[in-house]
Amino acid sequence: MAADLGDIAAFVAVAQAGGFRDGARASGTSASGLSEAVRRLEARLGVRLLNRTTRSVAPTEAGARLLERLTPALSEVEAALDVVNGFRDRPAGTLRLNVPVSAARLVLPGIVPPFLAAYPDIRLEVVAEDGFVDVLAAGCDAGIRYDERLEQDMIAIPIGPREQRFATAASPAYLDRCGRPAHPRELLKHACIGGRFASGTMTAWEFERDGEIVRVDPSGPLIVRVGAATDLAVDAAIAGTGIITLFEDWLRPHLDSGALEPVLTSWWQPFSGPFLYYPGRRYLPAPLRAFVDFVGQHRVRS
Repeated sequence: MAADLGDIAAFVAVAQAGGFRDGARASGTSASGLSEAVRRLEARLGVRLLNRTTRSVAPTEAGARLLERLTPALSEVEAALDVVNGFRDRPAGTLRLNVPVSAARLVLPGIVPPFLAAYPDIRLEVVAEDGFVDVLAAGCDAGIRYDERLEQDMIAIPIGPREQRFATAASPAYLDRCGRPAHPRELLKHACIGGRFASGTMTAWEFERDGEIVRVDPSGPLIVRVGAATDLAVDAAIAGTGIITLFEDWLRPHLDSGALEPVLTSWWQPFSGPFLYYPGRRYLPAPLRAFVDFVGQHRVRS
């Protein structure tokens, strides 16, 4: 009744991802291939491992028990196979990162090209999304997050700028038409462009000056999905739709060009930069170890 290791890995991928499509994305295979592999494994074992509906896939009690035992075992198998990388001149393999859209735009462009040039045998896959996910369950090796969203029991190292700011701005035409706010509370009288996270939570507008923190909940004609539609919000602000608050580095090119005019600059709130985080396990895959070392060296040089 020996089961094929590939079929076992397929079951783990689907169970951890909660579906065949997401499991295929995480494992780099096809959904139909995973489905067939799981069917073979269930037939071999003579027990159903997954409950399938049109909307979701979840382990049965037997599947949950099997997954609990298999997950550490497969991690050890992957670690054992990756030991071979130690005999290569250069690390090789795939590195999967889960990052927020802001990091993909503002942090990784200065790191990824030189990293790939230094390690041509490593294939980097970046999944950019702003929802909170379990990076391991999503099939990723590591992630980038800000301090308040780091998962517990993870190792975190600084990556990118160590301090950033939220900037508030609007087009000169809008400000000429509607006035220039002198205090954050005056934003309540303005058209503001809001953002909503995938969870449904609206982004907070928070300002700080001389130890005073002011939180406002402005309204306006446009709300966009954070990350996925942020560029639309920027374009709308440039076109005069309203006032926007966003990462200063994201808005900087438009501030420098004059397309956007800064407002409330003395109230722009700083916050700590992002972290690269990964499981605190004894053994790291060679591609991840190379990336961790590269990020550390890049930080020292910059």
